[in-house]
Amino acid sequence: MTSESKPTALIVHENRITASRLKSIMSQKGWNSQICDDGDKAVDEYVRMKPDMVFMGLNLPTMDGHVAALEIRESDSNSRIIFVVSKSRLNKANDAAYSAGAVAVLVTPLTRADIDQKWVLMNSPVPDAPGLADLDDLYPDLEEESQALPSLPGLPDLEAPPSPMMPLPEPPKPKRKRTFLTMLALLIVASIGVGASFYLGILEL
Repeated sequence: MTSESKPTALIVHENRITASRLKSIMSQKGWNSQICDDGDKAVDEYVRMKPDMVFMGLNLPTMDGHVAALEIRESDSNSRIIFVVSKSRLNKANDAAYSAGAVAVLVTPLTRADIDQKWVLMNSPVPDAPGLADLDDLYPDLEEESQALPSLPGLPDLEAPPSPMMPLPEPPKPKRKRTFLTMLALLIVASIGVGASFYLGILEL
């Protein structure tokens, strides 16, 4: 059997160990598998691959596994979906399986015997998906509900800038220091006083 003729499976699960285990088991059964860990991308991958079987977790990023399964069922009414969950999430998985029309629910950790035991059920006729009627409520189209943002208010009128200010007068130049001139004048006066004293005979040499 060539790889091109092998059946294909899309494994969409948040746990890499579980996804790898599933891929290994399906490879042993002669299937080609591709792993995806994102609910939104899984829908696109399904449309691209058209796989024969989809293994789906519940706790997926960007889109819940239940909603992703409904999106896949909406794109292809014959899509064969199997939910793969831990035992603690089994009740939620059973509800999601009924809503999305899944053919089976598997509980982790998985073994080859678990797959073989439910193989007939996994390949049974695909049931209806009653949850499709509520798909818009589970995952509304945000584009249709988005409203136009209100326009921003106009800017207030700005006042005219004030007229240019008159140039300030230049500060007065600092006065020159007169210390030297004052001392020179005192010396001159003292010299005149001494000369006059000699002239009048008050002082003698």
